[in-house]
Amino acid sequence: MPYVGGVSARIELDRLRKVYPAGPRGGQTVAVDDLSLVVEPGEVLALVGPSGCGKSTTLRMINRLIEPSGGRVLLDDVDTAGLDPVTLRRGIGYVIQDVGLLPHRTVEANVATVPRLLGWDRARTRARVADVLDLVGLPAGTYGRRYPHQLSGGERQRVGVARALATDPAVLLLDEPFGAVDPEFRRHLQAEVAAILGDVGSTVVLVTHDLDEAVRLGDRIAVLSRGGHLEQVADPLTVLARPATARVRDFVGDGAALRMVSPSGGPAVVVVRDDPDGADADDAAADTGPGATVLAARDALAALRAADRLGG
Repeated sequence: MPYVGGVSARIELDRLRKVYPAGPRGGQTVAVDDLSLVVEPGEVLALVGPSGCGKSTTLRMINRLIEPSGGRVLLDDVDTAGLDPVTLRRGIGYVIQDVGLLPHRTVEANVATVPRLLGWDRARTRARVADVLDLVGLPAGTYGRRYPHQLSGGERQRVGVARALATDPAVLLLDEPFGAVDPEFRRHLQAEVAAILGDVGSTVVLVTHDLDEAVRLGDRIAVLSRGGHLEQVADPLTVLARPATARVRDFVGDGAALRMVSPSGGPAVVVVRDDPDGADADDAAADTGPGATVLAARDALAALRAADRLGG
């Protein structure tokens, strides 16, 4: 397949649609309706929106875990409808919330699953497993012979990432990958995965309900509303400072300031607005790449006003 093997791929969703048939109470369910979207090679695109907006359905139509009702998914201009779905999935990295590791297999065996299915020889498989375990910070000499039950939740999640990267896929799909991780460790794991994504160069689609996470990891953010309608797709700063629709404003939070800081705590972006139409994102010093985080808008305004009152 032309998009597998270390070269990032262009993903195009062309009027993609998913309709579920009527149930016992009647009425079809339109999960995704006429969605068109492009993810450029090497880009990290975060899909966000309220529950039931079709984020995960869209993601699973890319690797055909869910078959579209209409429209097309193109990888480097290849229509995936004409490809064998099993072969397609083996060429796409996929990380889910509960990881899905095989409990009776060691870490090394879990990571080696897809290379073995693709017929790689033992030496090549062993070398690649060692490489990706090093990449995610779990050296094979220490962790390779352990079983999933002997790992922490964060370690299991990193094994899941390693398994997804084992064949150096051109496309990587992340479906709520940190939802099962303890909140206190989630930010640390996000930062680690952001660094990994920067190294591997795959084209990434991330599904998350967490706007903070989307800003940390995404080069662009696509905001969906119910029925898989695309409300806005733009870089994180634009989505936060200039919501395109009322639904986007409702999702990101309306009416105040946004303060974005680097992991070290130093300010990287400050955008202050009392009127969402009055923002001028171009005047802000922007650093919205992986590692940035969003703090509450009203907290930023409160801090500024408190400083004024104290003469700061």
